[in-house]
Amino acid sequence: MILLTINNERREVDVPDDTPLLWVLRDHLGLTGTKFGCGIGSCGSCVVHLDGAAVNACITPVSAAVDKAVATIEGLNNDIARALRQAWIGVQVPQCGYCQSGQIMAAAALLVQHPQPTDEQITAAMDRVLCRCGTYNRVRRAIHRAARPTLEAT
Repeated sequence: MILLTINNERREVDVPDDTPLLWVLRDHLGLTGTKFGCGIGSCGSCVVHLDGAAVNACITPVSAAVDKAVATIEGLNNDIARALRQAWIGVQVPQCGYCQSGQIMAAAALLVQHPQPTDEQITAAMDRVLCRCGTYNRVRRAIHRAARPTLEAT
């Protein structure tokens, strides 16, 4: 049995140590907000936080999450998350929506590290999440807006 802390809740799963964290979250714990995209860590649809760092759950073995805090999109509920969600809606980022949980998780980790990120920092952090719809400029604007929730970012 593997004991995990997922979204501040202790959970126990009976899976092999090398099971990708993505499948533990989705198939064993029913947390389907984390999406499967590529399975090789290239698209970023599966980004979750592991002790606050953005990681691709599809290539992270569940054993790497033992004794660490895992946060999924379902558990992301703080001031940064609220600001990001409002900015995402205000800038109309989502189109098809498939990459959005990965985008928001990557952006939240960025804003913890860099509360007022530069365009270069945004590009470096968000480069890991592919968007088929090409809303990268909207993502950038939304992150700037979330970083300055009292100002209207353009």
